[in-house]
Amino acid sequence: MSLPEQAREALAAFTACPGWEQRARLLLQWGERLEALADSECSEANRVQGCESQVWLVGDKRETTWHFRAASDARLIRGLLAVLLARIAGLDGEELARLDLAEWFAQLGLGRQLSPSRSNGLNAVLLKMRQMVEAG
Repeated sequence: MSLPEQAREALAAFTACPGWEQRARLLLQWGERLEALADSECSEANRVQGCESQVWLVGDKRETTWHFRAASDARLIRGLLAVLLARIAGLDGEELARLDLAEWFAQLGLGRQLSPSRSNGLNAVLLKMRQMVEAG
């Protein structure tokens, strides 16, 4: 599976960081890139269950691919969401179903810093994306 352009950009940026502190700063910067959700989109219906922080996910189908937007009340989570969204940009349903989230974060050098609760939350986001795609 080839990487979307945004994912290649993220991979280059994060692997160039010599340590966790630099990656954490970069994550915060990436979090600022998230497309804003309208207040009405930050609703209970769009909230991702299984996240310790508040996370909202909105998706719409554009021809053969889906476009997702996400928001969180936690700055670090916004950064993690941004690199997740970069990784899945332009993927079809089959590619999304095969995505290995742990491998992606390991490639970025973020795998060891993901606490179990953050990892579970991000997996919950990916699961909700897959459910949205399946529901069409």
